[in-house]
Amino acid sequence: MSSTLAQLEVMTEASPNLSLPLTGKIALITGASKGIGASIATKLHSQGATVIINYSRDPTPAAALVAQLGPFRSHHIKADVSSVTECKRLVDETVSRYGRIDILVLNAGVLPNRDLAATTEDEFDGTFAVNVKGPYFITQAAAPHIPSGGRVVFFSTSLTAATTVTPNYLLYIATKGAVEQMTRVLAKDLGRRGICVNCVSPGPTGTDLFYNGKPQAVVDMIAGWNPMGRIGTPEEVANVVRFLAGHESAWVNGQNMRVNGGMA
Repeated sequence: MSSTLAQLEVMTEASPNLSLPLTGKIALITGASKGIGASIATKLHSQGATVIINYSRDPTPAAALVAQLGPFRSHHIKADVSSVTECKRLVDETVSRYGRIDILVLNAGVLPNRDLAATTEDEFDGTFAVNVKGPYFITQAAAPHIPSGGRVVFFSTSLTAATTVTPNYLLYIATKGAVEQMTRVLAKDLGRRGICVNCVSPGPTGTDLFYNGKPQAVVDMIAGWNPMGRIGTPEEVANVVRFLAGHESAWVNGQNMRVNGGMA
């Protein structure tokens, strides 16, 4: 599809909803076929944005989400964000279709349970490739196509600040510490062009991935770490991304938004 035709479809679909705050915006979201990413795509789409749903392997959830949202303002692209070549292709396909990227959300990530003794070199390299190298090089490829007023949203975790963190999160936390520093420095760099760069750091969030393999007693224990006594929802995280994606956040730059109900 040509970029002209794609833009026409965006305008046609958006025309009845010109009052929506993200009307006309192009949002690329990595790891967006399930969980928090899917909630972000749904939220931004509901606010008028055209959403590009990236996935790495199984096309079924991504296709189902596009079918749910409608084909005019949603599109899915397969790309493995651990590969620099794939990162560039993901950006190139988005720009070829829509002409620019207004909102870039780097949500894709992996969460290994590895302490120091259990970590192998392959696991170290693979985790850093997805969680750090991918966001780094997607942003590098996308930056020339992000206009003034654009938004970049990285993802970390509240575990970087939580006293309850356990040794098995060492490898994961190491990658997210790097992401937080990328946010801090890129806010200075891209901020010169009027682009805001921020980070969202959820606490325990009720996705299928979070619940998988956890007995109820463990879920209850984790919920008990929070003063509100519960697990967060993907929609609550998506609401914060929606704020950072919109014009209301124009003076929020270089910040790490911890979405955890007071856990950390």
